[in-house]
Amino acid sequence: MSDAGEVRDEKLDAEAEARRRVALAQIRQYPDPALRMKAHDIESFDVDLTRLVEQLEHLLGDANGLGLAATQLGVLRRVFVLRPDPDEESKVLVNPRLVEGSDERVTDDEGCLSLQGVVIPVERHERVTVEAQDPEGNDVRLELEGLPARVAQHELDHLDGILILDRTTPDARREALAVLRPQPVIVRS
Repeated sequence: MSDAGEVRDEKLDAEAEARRRVALAQIRQYPDPALRMKAHDIESFDVDLTRLVEQLEHLLGDANGLGLAATQLGVLRRVFVLRPDPDEESKVLVNPRLVEGSDERVTDDEGCLSLQGVVIPVERHERVTVEAQDPEGNDVRLELEGLPARVAQHELDHLDGILILDRTTPDARREALAVLRPQPVIVRS
């Protein structure tokens, strides 16, 4: 199984790893309250949206991720970028909504840029249809299957304040929370 969701599983050279650490420092980490907030529709397709999209695309590339939602930057606007294939351009979806999901569902391991060190099983639709707008306000309709469908569902969840922790088994959630729990620092004098 692959680490789907948002995390690309590959070894990085020292420079790429340094860029990844800097990018991850800018992405909200669990239990940041912004990760549980619902994003608002975007009404103005303006320079602010253009800047936000550029920031999302830049951080997604540097973090070596598959997808990134604005809520993960603490911005409560309905936009995300996804790039499940590193050889293709990223897709930007503004005001996305899931209009159809296949009856066939598949469970696979997912990671998340906001839940470092956690990879847990999540069940998702194998195929989905997503309607949205592009950054210029033009209508977009994507029919996605496999990994791209999984990434889109993961990012849509982020825009609704839902995390992979909410979509896994009780045992996997318990194990993930143990990884995410802050460890006490013991200072000896």
